[in-house]
Amino acid sequence: MRNLSVLLLFLVAVMGTLSAQKQVIDKVTATVGGELVLLSEVEEQISLMQAQNGQLPADARCNIMDQVLITKLLLNQAKLDSIEVTDIEVEEQLNARIDRILSYMNGDIAQFEAYYGQTISAVKDQFREDLKSQLLVERMRGQIMSNVTVTPSEVKTFFAQIPKDSLPYFNSEVEIGEIVYKPKVNSVERKRSINLLDSLRTMIMEEQQTFEEMAKKFSDDGSARIGGDLGWAKRGKYVPDFEAAAYKLEKNEISPVIESQFGFHIIQMLDRRGNSIHVRHILVKPEITDADLEKAKVHLDSIRNLVEVDSMSFSLAVKFFSDEEEQSYNNDGRMVNPATGNTFFEIGDLDPDIYFAIDTLKLRQVSQPVAFRDPIGEPFFRLVQVQSRTTPHKANLQQDYSKIRQAAIQSKQNEYITKWVAETVGATFVKIDAMYNGCPVLEKWDKDGRRARP
Repeated sequence: MRNLSVLLLFLVAVMGTLSAQKQVIDKVTATVGGELVLLSEVEEQISLMQAQNGQLPADARCNIMDQVLITKLLLNQAKLDSIEVTDIEVEEQLNARIDRILSYMNGDIAQFEAYYGQTISAVKDQFREDLKSQLLVERMRGQIMSNVTVTPSEVKTFFAQIPKDSLPYFNSEVEIGEIVYKPKVNSVERKRSINLLDSLRTMIMEEQQTFEEMAKKFSDDGSARIGGDLGWAKRGKYVPDFEAAAYKLEKNEISPVIESQFGFHIIQMLDRRGNSIHVRHILVKPEITDADLEKAKVHLDSIRNLVEVDSMSFSLAVKFFSDEEEQSYNNDGRMVNPATGNTFFEIGDLDPDIYFAIDTLKLRQVSQPVAFRDPIGEPFFRLVQVQSRTTPHKANLQQDYSKIRQAAIQSKQNEYITKWVAETVGATFVKIDAMYNGCPVLEKWDKDGRRARP
């Protein structure tokens, strides 16, 4: 359910709502500099808010219009300031987002195309310009916010200004440590994968088969559908082993078999532009057998015993045994809540497998090995430890400093944006349709009699 919710919000918020655009008869409802606000844009945001919250407050339409106008003002200023978003960046983002959606659909292209009513290529064409605008807005906003920080004294002042009867009430929360272990491939499967790629490479080199056709037939990732083509990428996009091999290649050269955290690959260099490369690959993922899974479980159980009898600290066990690719590895094993950016989880926000693993654990006790799969379906095991647990309480600086600090930063950022809008709108042509004349929140946009009148 959690993945489905993420998917639905992602599809609506990032890719847009196709049905809403078809049903609304569009018209221009505002102009901000050189940017137009269409009625469908506002209605789309209203539909999203209604889907999330049910009944809308009376001023929802006015507030949404205000936020859309701010976005358009940021976009207009980004273009005036010549802020750059390259075509390569846009393509990378499009590919990543399409691949993410496909991962939730188990790589089922037919399901994707049925949902959108278009091919993947057509969906990318439709949203390319919108995505570029979104990236420009994010970059402009980041530039405005780049110097926004808060000191500890500002956090205390912010907290002191909250009326005591308005302090939020926090549910019980936990901090979770984890040791993540990826089952190792057995030697037979490892050899089979390498031999298969060696034979494919030989056939391609001898021109018995094309790289593209072999990728479509044998590659074990989403790029197989387009012949293994990974598009253009800059340094830092790929995992280190893959990237090191790719950047050594000359145009049209094919690498020997290389290993990465995803499996085994052969890579072909298609083109290079300065620090950017265009490659395709064939990925073969060795099969993880039941025996491999059992061996991994036994290995983690032995690590658990080391920690439980105090011969090794959990923190040290993380450094020795946990997967270095996991975010928690560099955080002393502590998991980060993606919704808040801190290390605290309300019990109801935990994934079910973790919830049941810690349900009967005492503080600092370590769970039995827990099986799970990553977003692309790879099998893993983890040990989890409850590192702290709070009782339900009213917000206070001692227990909730990180949350209060984040709220203080958000408040300061809002002040910066409000000030920036007030300064920028004075030098920007703004015209708003008369249908919004009854919106007090939009008065800051109405200057020099530019708002349309009935």
